[in-house]
Amino acid sequence: MNFPEQLKYTKDHEWIRVEGATGIVGITEYAQGELGDVVFVELPAIGTRVKQGESFGTIEAVKAVSDLFAPVSGEVIEINSQLEKTPELVNREPYNGGWLIKITIAAMSEMDALLPADTYRELIGK
Repeated sequence: MNFPEQLKYTKDHEWIRVEGATGIVGITEYAQGELGDVVFVELPAIGTRVKQGESFGTIEAVKAVSDLFAPVSGEVIEINSQLEKTPELVNREPYNGGWLIKITIAAMSEMDALLPADTYRELIGK
């Protein structure tokens, strides 16, 4: 299983990649595997403010519907519109084409609460 070192992770299986003041958010390879085939993703509108640890949308798969949780607080500046037509990108490319939202990070200090790749790997036992 792949857990890119440059990403930070949540205990709820989201990841964030920081590019300047922007955070790109998705779910981990582990999470998509546990969910099974993703059939629908509900994402917030651009301009929505999200708060660290709170739900910002849902992901529906053959096995279950799960909430998506914000790794950090901020404002949604872009959603992955590709997921409307091809939600299975989350399964095929969880760290690239299957990203969910981009947010302007409100407080970089919130990144300190997130897990590095090795700690996340230990958390899920991989």
